[in-house]
Amino acid sequence: MIKKMQLPLQTANLVVGFMVWVILSSLISFITEDIAIPPERLAIVTAVPVVLGSILRIPLGYYANFIGARIIFMLSFVLLLFPVWYISEADSFTDLIVGGLILGVGGAVFSVGVTSLPKYYPKEKHGLVNGIYGAGNIGTAITTFAAPIIANSIGWQSTIKLYLILLLAFAILNFFLGDRKEPKPEVKVPMFKQIRGISGNSRLWLFSLFYFITFGSFVAFTVYLPNFLVGNFGLEKVDAGIRTAVFIAVATFLRPVGGWLADKFQPLFLLIGTFAVYTAAAIVLAFSPSIGLYTVGSLAIALSAGIGNGVIFKLVPFYFSKQAGIANGFVSMMGGLGGFFPPLMLSAIYSVTGQYSIGFMLLSQVALASLVLVVWMYYQDRLSLQAEVFRSTGQGVLVTDVSGTIRAVNPAFTKLTGYSEDEAIGENPRILSSGRQSKDFYDAMWKEIKEDGMWQGEIWNKRKSGEEYLQWLNISAVRDETGEDVRYVATFSDITKEHGAAVRS
Repeated sequence: MIKKMQLPLQTANLVVGFMVWVILSSLISFITEDIAIPPERLAIVTAVPVVLGSILRIPLGYYANFIGARIIFMLSFVLLLFPVWYISEADSFTDLIVGGLILGVGGAVFSVGVTSLPKYYPKEKHGLVNGIYGAGNIGTAITTFAAPIIANSIGWQSTIKLYLILLLAFAILNFFLGDRKEPKPEVKVPMFKQIRGISGNSRLWLFSLFYFITFGSFVAFTVYLPNFLVGNFGLEKVDAGIRTAVFIAVATFLRPVGGWLADKFQPLFLLIGTFAVYTAAAIVLAFSPSIGLYTVGSLAIALSAGIGNGVIFKLVPFYFSKQAGIANGFVSMMGGLGGFFPPLMLSAIYSVTGQYSIGFMLLSQVALASLVLVVWMYYQDRLSLQAEVFRSTGQGVLVTDVSGTIRAVNPAFTKLTGYSEDEAIGENPRILSSGRQSKDFYDAMWKEIKEDGMWQGEIWNKRKSGEEYLQWLNISAVRDETGEDVRYVATFSDITKEHGAAVRS
């Protein structure tokens, strides 16, 4: 029963963590009525919680793998009591920065669930499970929508104090319902050793870039939209909060959809579509459209962010199953940082140019670059798969050009013939000939290859040692679009024990 509770419990934990994480950005328009903050520093206040919320994702993901989600969630909620209370009593810009920095723990808990929950489900469901958990992002929408409404009635200080009750309640809930027997790795590898081990993997950096954009834009729009809509379009604070909440809700509810789709279809194809939409939507926003077109562009970003977030956390545990905690933490950290820099960049660009167009155009270019990288990664994966099949097949394989020069062999070729790769490449397959077959035999073989594109049959060949053996040989012609032969692929196996003894002499 406790194990079945983990998905709903940890998803609810993420909801609460994210609700707390965005308190400042959701209430900044109220806070600035009581605390004087220069316009150029507003983005810093709303972006600061993202810093610790990003960096802490690596250690939280790592320790969640070895200590368990129950303890990490409990400690996180207890720790969050301090910044929530401190911000509710703040009366200066410095107070907001100090409290906001520690508030980042609420965003850091994301890496706990994506590390813990896959332990309870088979791999073919990891995309959906992580997608459902990731829907805990809705916590940002709840705060963004509800906090301004409540603050209108009781004030922003009292509104923030209500979160103390919520944090205490969930710390207690995890104490009783968290899994005390969560599966843990048998071997505990030090955190920095794991980081060094995966840091050289190019996929880690690619996934980090992709999540930097998908989750980063989600966070950036979440923290920046309320103030942006008020300042740029003159909307009421509650109206801006509602529109931001809609953005968050769309991105959040599409995250499980993205995970589910990634379980069913090729995830990299889905990412190609994601970044194509990103590129187009960012270009629309770059032209400073009316509120109507701005809404369409923002919702397209929300759609792409939601699906992209779900797809990426199907891919991460697939490629890093043995380092899931660190890899999840690292990729999610980069996503969090992706939410930190854009608001600062947009503010800096606006202060210089008086508009946001250049910032959105930069987003479109980064999305376009990511689109190209995903396409490259897809074809690299296909090549890697083909190479893996080539290396691991039990049959000997050799590839020649049209002149008959050997261009590639696999490990099974070496095992069967005794010739190493270096010894075989550049030679002619005649080095394997036993001399038993006549010229007419080879003429008939190549005539059939030229006419039908393939030949198969028994043939006597010899190993490097001089030992003769009977092969079952398949030769296929590889042809270009004009029908011309460009190379030949031969696969063979040793059938001497089965058939050779009867015909050896």
